[in-house]
Amino acid sequence: MFSPHKLVIVGLGHVGSYVLADAMKTQLFGSIVTIDADAGVAHGEALDQHQATALHSMASVSVRAGDYADCADADIIIVAAGPSMIAEPGNSKPDRAALAPHNAGVIREVMAGITAHTRDAIIIMITNPLDTMVYIAENEFDYPKGRIFGTGTMLDSARLRRIVADRLGVSPLSVSGYMMGEHGLSAFPVLSHLSVAGIPAAELERHFGVSLDPDELALAVVDAAYEVFNAKGWTNAGVAQSAITMARAVLLDERAIFPACTTLRGEYGLDNIALSVPTLIGAAGALRRFEIPLSEWEEQALRRSAADIRAAMNSAGCTD
Repeated sequence: MFSPHKLVIVGLGHVGSYVLADAMKTQLFGSIVTIDADAGVAHGEALDQHQATALHSMASVSVRAGDYADCADADIIIVAAGPSMIAEPGNSKPDRAALAPHNAGVIREVMAGITAHTRDAIIIMITNPLDTMVYIAENEFDYPKGRIFGTGTMLDSARLRRIVADRLGVSPLSVSGYMMGEHGLSAFPVLSHLSVAGIPAAELERHFGVSLDPDELALAVVDAAYEVFNAKGWTNAGVAQSAITMARAVLLDERAIFPACTTLRGEYGLDNIALSVPTLIGAAGALRRFEIPLSEWEEQALRRSAADIRAAMNSAGCTD
């Protein structure tokens, strides 16, 4: 019997509601269920989208509020529960890592709810601090290998490509490159593998009259996030689209390579720590991580990023 793809979204705040809005327009899902600690929010967001399906521009997707029992037959579960960043008076760059103690409790509760009903669904994590939350979800609930991963530095990488494209005056579709490490303050650009229409980063000055400095570019990417946050109080569009892009790669078995967040098992000499490296995503989830060669600057940036993530993990009560 035919069964349409089913999506469950856990957490319908600024990010989760945007995930829902994007998912409604993809025509990938026939059924979408919303879950939130505030049942009224879950119901209201689902009902709002349900009413919108009467418009000719929308597909007639079944969307409703539910509970963790609805995870039993889900294909994809996207977790956006918990606050994504907390404004701090006088601090224009609040660290996502400060959320670790609180959101660790949220994710442990969410994962307990999910695993009571399924160990088959692909789980895509968004909740901050993303790396620590992925580690908890992957390693504390005996979930099948590869079936949990985070959006990681997908959004950071999109910001990187947008910044480079704007500086060069080209389309971001011509820019190939990504960020690695933490989804946060210590994310870093992998300039040794960045190119524009096949032109390596080291040759961009000759062709475009623009040179790229890794330290300055890393700061520009971080600043791009905080410019949005400080202007409207949150960021949601890019990370929601990142999650939907990953969900599509799973449902269509695209075998796409994204800078996803998973737990490393010896890559770069790092073990039992979750961070973002190029990762093959397909129908079974995160299929393979790629340990690409890094420059000396990138190696040092990776170590710094890993140290920051370890600190957040410690504050969340994670143990190896």
